[in-house]
Amino acid sequence: MASDRQWRFGWTEAGVVLRAIAWLLLVMLLSTHSSRENALRQVHKTGVLRAAMVNDPTSYYLGPAGYTGFDYDLINDFADYLGASLDIVLVDTPEDALAVVRSGNAQIAAISMPVTAERAEAMRFSRPLRYRTPELVRKMGNAEAEQLEALASPIIVPRGSAHATWLAQLEEEVPSLKWDTRADAEPEALLREVASGDLDLTVAGSDLVAITKRYYPRLAVVRQLGAPRPLAWALAPERGESLYRELSHYLRLLGSKELQRLRDRYFGHIERLDYVDAVTLATHFETRLPRYREKFEQAAKENGIDWRLLAAVGYQESHWDNSAVSPTGVRGIMQITQQTARFLKISDRTDPSEAIAGAARYLRSLHGRLPESIQEPDRSWFMLAAYNIGLGHVLDARRLTQRMGDDPDRWVDVREHLPLLTQPRHYKQLRYGYARGPEAVHYVGHVRTYFDMLVWLTSREEEAPVPVDPRPREMRPPKGENPLAIEQPLL
Repeated sequence: MASDRQWRFGWTEAGVVLRAIAWLLLVMLLSTHSSRENALRQVHKTGVLRAAMVNDPTSYYLGPAGYTGFDYDLINDFADYLGASLDIVLVDTPEDALAVVRSGNAQIAAISMPVTAERAEAMRFSRPLRYRTPELVRKMGNAEAEQLEALASPIIVPRGSAHATWLAQLEEEVPSLKWDTRADAEPEALLREVASGDLDLTVAGSDLVAITKRYYPRLAVVRQLGAPRPLAWALAPERGESLYRELSHYLRLLGSKELQRLRDRYFGHIERLDYVDAVTLATHFETRLPRYREKFEQAAKENGIDWRLLAAVGYQESHWDNSAVSPTGVRGIMQITQQTARFLKISDRTDPSEAIAGAARYLRSLHGRLPESIQEPDRSWFMLAAYNIGLGHVLDARRLTQRMGDDPDRWVDVREHLPLLTQPRHYKQLRYGYARGPEAVHYVGHVRTYFDMLVWLTSREEEAPVPVDPRPREMRPPKGENPLAIEQPLL
């Protein structure tokens, strides 16, 4: 009997252990299933699309009217398409974003990142959203050779980055190539080190280089390293297939023209400043703008405009020189014509207060007289073109754009047709005739660039908060809101 009792006790004890093990396995299975659950099913179940993103000027950042960026706008729209709210998981690097998606803590890495062979083996990438060319960058005056074999200093890039992968491949062709990686380094930080002279060489994407050169104009491109590389978003292949199909369908519905408009919004004007322009603006920001800043701020506030946009127009017109006189007799800081001065009831167009206030009212008037079908941010670009060449010619360019089968409400389309207003076979068929269309294209591009620089320069006066929007989606700025207005849309 004793042995029987021992057997029964042992069996009971073993049963307890086995049940505990079974429960543990079940919990592990459920946990694994949860982390590996179909990504699209997760979105539909929770009503939330979780996207891993990086804070940088080409993807997602805090702008003058809130959170913005090429990838941010696009992933917001994709979340709307899915009927979900957007939850951003902010990470430091694209590699971190890939790790977050692989772990199941986000469904998509919404960063336009280079598609390398190693990344493509581990992740499922969307169709290319845009392209970027790797560029070798030095400080202006640094006597580095253009030939890779003759570089005196090593090229430093972030550890684990796509640039490190490309340099490793390039080393196979150029065995003497000198390069190294640095942990916890970001491309933008390395570019700043090059600009300050603390680092000799780095490699960065052409878009980031162009943006950064506006703020650090002593950066110089030594050479491009190969052809443009495709940039795309990444999903986990084992559970992201259905979400990948939805993303592919969404991008097809969006169309190449809408993607081009979005690319133009963020990158269509970034290469318009050369070294002299950037240095001159930074100098005038310190020496000339303080005399007029309060006037710009007051006039902008009264008309619902970001004062830096108004100041950017003033800089394009006169470089903030109130004594400026154009060859055609246009005068003052805002270069207002006599006819416009009469229309705006400006008694003295050389009075900075009157001129700046009048220009703000004129911009507001132009903005309100544009067709309602033109949405932001395009509406503001049309407004700037109208300030330069007149509203009638801008409306003519819209008509011509529509006749030629393109969208008259998109700045990227109308911009392509504005130069045709100089050609008799086109302008003779239009109501307002000849116009210097190419000048308007350059004008808008320059003002947009000056505005970007002023936003950057003023943001340094007070550190911006970390770009994580804690508000519920319904409280965030609606898509299409004027990116140039702070307190209210530019009516």
